[in-house]
Amino acid sequence: MQFIIKAYDGADMLERRMAVRPRHLEHMGRVKGRVICAGGLLDDAGRMKGSVLIMEFDSRARLDEYLNSEPYIAEHVWEKVEVEPMNVVIVDGKKG
Repeated sequence: MQFIIKAYDGADMLERRMAVRPRHLEHMGRVKGRVICAGGLLDDAGRMKGSVLIMEFDSRARLDEYLNSEPYIAEHVWEKVEVEPMNVVIVDGKKG
């Protein structure tokens, strides 16, 4: 099952985000087979304001386990996290 995760940083979190980023990327690397797409959300000035991830897990419970150990959550970088199931149809221009 695929999920889209939209996570929004708290106010003035850019410095903290950058400090925590290596742990966040390392954590994502542990589940790299589950990451379909990931990147930073940008504001109108091009500054990071959050993240979007499209990931695949067997269930929402498994995704929640992953999120419970996510450094951006543990370090309070992400203030708001939205999760929705998603049906991924095209990846890299190819129908799945």
